[in-house]
Parts: sequence; C-alpha cells; structure tokens
Amino acid sequence: MSTPDSIKPGKVTLVGAGPGDIKLLTLRGKALLETADTIVYDYLANPDLLQWTKPGAEKIYVGKKRGSSNAEHQLKINSLLVESARAGKNVVRLKGGDPFIFGRGSEEIEALSEASIPFEVVPGVTSAIGVPAYAGIPLTHRKLASAVTLITGHEDPTKAESHLNWEKLAAGADTLVFLMAMGNLSAIIARLTRNGKSENTPVALIEWGTYPYQKTLTGTLKNIHQLGTEKKIKPPVVMVIGEVVSLRDQLNWFETRPLFGKRIVVTRAAAQAQDFIELLTEQGAEVVSFPTLEIVPPPSFAALDAAIDQIESYNTLIFTSVNGVSFFRRRLRDLKKDIRLLKGINICAIGPGTAKTIEDWDLRVDLIPDEFKAEGLLEKLKLLGVQGKRFLIPRALEAREILPDELRQMGGEVDVVPAYQAKRPEYSNEDIESFLNRGNIDMLTFASASTLRHFVEIIGEMRFEQYLKNSAIAAIGPITAQAAEKMGLKVSLTPKEYTFLSLTEAIVDYYQIKG
Repeated sequence: MSTPDSIKPGKVTLVGAGPGDIKLLTLRGKALLETADTIVYDYLANPDLLQWTKPGAEKIYVGKKRGSSNAEHQLKINSLLVESARAGKNVVRLKGGDPFIFGRGSEEIEALSEASIPFEVVPGVTSAIGVPAYAGIPLTHRKLASAVTLITGHEDPTKAESHLNWEKLAAGADTLVFLMAMGNLSAIIARLTRNGKSENTPVALIEWGTYPYQKTLTGTLKNIHQLGTEKKIKPPVVMVIGEVVSLRDQLNWFETRPLFGKRIVVTRAAAQAQDFIELLTEQGAEVVSFPTLEIVPPPSFAALDAAIDQIESYNTLIFTSVNGVSFFRRRLRDLKKDIRLLKGINICAIGPGTAKTIEDWDLRVDLIPDEFKAEGLLEKLKLLGVQGKRFLIPRALEAREILPDELRQMGGEVDVVPAYQAKRPEYSNEDIESFLNRGNIDMLTFASASTLRHFVEIIGEMRFEQYLKNSAIAAIGPITAQAAEKMGLKVSLTPKEYTFLSLTEAIVDYYQIKG
C-alpha cells in the first residue's frame, strides 16, 4: 500500500504571465495552464488567464497582504510551491511579466532546487518592454537611443545601501526603464538630476500598461512628479526616461483605437460571447462580461428524440440559433446517429452565425433570409411554398411563436421541439455590487429580449436607475429594441444587419459621431 512518502513529486513551472494583455501569454505558458493541477498566481498576473485552466484545478492567490514583510511573504510562497509539488501536483507559478525580471523568480527556483523539486521556467513578455510598446514608446531608436537599462524602482529594503550607481545611470544608457518606481519617484528624479541628467529629459509614466484602461502621462524630469500627482497616477507603473519618449505622439497605437477608454458590458451567454468580446476588444474597448443567460438542456429530450426518430418525414429543418444547431447535433451523437439522417431535407438558418455553425458541420444551408429574423425567413419560405409541407424547428424551450404560427396559417405542418433552454443565472448581491462598483459603464449590449429582461431583473430597477441610467444601450435588432422601449429604456443604436460584426461597427460609428 502506498504512503504519502512514496508519492512521486510533481513539477513546478514558473510561467511569465506577461504585462497584462492575456494575448501576450506564450503558447508554452497557455499549454501548461491547461494541464496544471494547481495554479499559484499573484497581483500582477491577469486573473483572466485562469479561464484556460482545466476543470477542478486548484487556484491559489498569493498577492501580498498587509501586515507581513516581503521576506515572510516570499518564504510562504516558496513553502507552498514545495509542499504542493511534494503532494504530487503539477504546479504553475504564474508571475506577472517575466519571472526573472524583478520578479523574485530566482528565489523560488532556489527553494525548489534545494528541495530537489523538478522545475521549469517559461519566459514572459516583461512589462519593461511590453508596456512601453503599448504606449507607443520604442526603447531603442537608430537616431535617439542605442542602449537601454532596466532598473528596479524599489530595491530590497534590507540592503545596507543602494547597489545602483546613480552617476553612471545618469550619464550612461540613452533609455532608462524603471519598474515599481512610483513610491520612490521623487527620490529617483532627484538622484538622476543631481548626477547630471538634464531636467528637460522626456519622461513617461504608464499605468496598468497593456490593459484596456492603460493610462500614459508624459512630461520631463522637471515636472513629471507634479503631473503624476495631479493626474493621480498609481501603481503598477512603468517609467521610461529618455528621448525615445518624444516619439509617442507619432507611434501611439493602442490608446488611439476607436473604443479605447470605453467600458462596454456584454450580456450574452458566456459560451457564445467570446467572438463578440474579441470584436470589441480589438477596437480597444474594456469589455465586462455579465452573462444574463445560461444555456442548458431542456427538462426533457423526449420531443426532440421523437422528431429525430421520424426525421425523414420532414421536408424542412429550421434552425433559429447557434444553440439550436449545437444541441441538435449533440443529441444526434448521443442517440448514435449522424448527418446521413438529414439526406434530402432542406435546411434553413435564420442568420449568418447560425448558417456558419451548420456549415462547420459539413452541411449545406439551403436558405438564409435577407433580414435575419423570423419575418424575413417567412417571406423566403412563402415564395417556395408551404402548403402541405412538414417543418421541424428545434429551438429554445421558450421563444417567439410568430414563425410556427405563420407557417401553420400558410398550410404547413410544424413541429416545434425544445432542444435547449435559456435560464437566468443566479448572482449574489456581492457579485452585483462588484459589477456595479467597477466604475462608469459606457454601454450595455443586448443580443436578445431575454438578455435584456434578465439583466434588469438581476440588477433591479432601483440599482439600474442609480448606476446605469446614463449608460448607452445597444440592441442587436428591432425585436430587442422594442423590448427595451416597452420597459421604458431608450435604445442608442441598432445595427443595419443583425450580426455581432455589424453591431460592433455600429458601436464604433456611434462613438466616432459622439466624439
């Protein structure tokens, strides 16, 4: 019988999380996150990276708490890594930036080595390089800077004296990059100018670099401390000193994207929201995901199973959503059936997103309406003839009845079967308050009447009036817009086409016109 002493040790991998933007994580880092048993992460590692962990993975936050010294805190982390690996777990130590650039990664590796724990190091994009790049500041330039020095702005307080040679720093490399410098900003400026650095040297302070709420402030050594105080610049901050800062006006790209600085809420179900989130993020928005739908199986698959058993009796199969396709396909698989069953049946999709999901299943879509809603599909079907034909519509448990009702009035025989249901997720008061206290919400987006209705029910009318009455509202189509108006809400925009690409373009246009 095995004992705890006989457990084969796991492995610890220090993974550089990058400066903030989750897309700057390396492929190797992502692969390790997806397989790790335990993830140990700190304050500067973007928690959104945890979306790539496997189900059941242990997640341990080790951001420093008040009341403990740096040394005590680091010893606890070292001990945690060793003990987790001794328990047989594969551990990812997720560290902001790069583990070996002012990240105390070497101390953690030393502890693992002394304990004979296997380890690996995955480099990350250090904030010293990634953050200035996102602020439009190159650290080197053929005409302006041939050397760069990376410097900690917060040396180990247990040192008897500074190890930095301020005279050489002031006269040496063309570009100086300080990390963690805000607490010592005035002292750093004083030491550099005292040792010969011109007060007119350009300086940039970059707060929360690579995040959608990045803030960049430029000035000179003479005035940057005053400007930073006035603008309330707070850590984490990367400070860049040198003539390369003067290139920012020309090279700034991240903060000039059309939706930069806008906080936009996406209420779509989490499983379907990612493409829309990506579209908004690419335009510079800070996207807050607040799902108001949870897509789950229906109470019973009996009606869908019965329809599948007699599928050859139907002339036309109509899918009104991506979810309908996904659950129908999954049910075929569960019943040990496949697409051969659909031979000879016309397949209709109510919009391009649904059509693409069908085509990804290697099926051809026979009909897509010009207007992506039930009314548009009815117009197309009317031209093809409905009388005496049988239609199957696998859809949500609760949905608009206009499509089946109109088809029946035109002489068609229609079976509507629930393939899934859209439930309202549960949020605690703490969850809601956390969402509302993130700061001003510029825009709320709704992809259906149910997402809108559920959102208002979750937030509550009083809190909606208190926190969100000035937020713009974007509706993907007229049905959603009408639902908003019935609730007394003013819709700011609807796109020309009822797609998420068109909705994103409409949002961009809205803010460009608004200014």
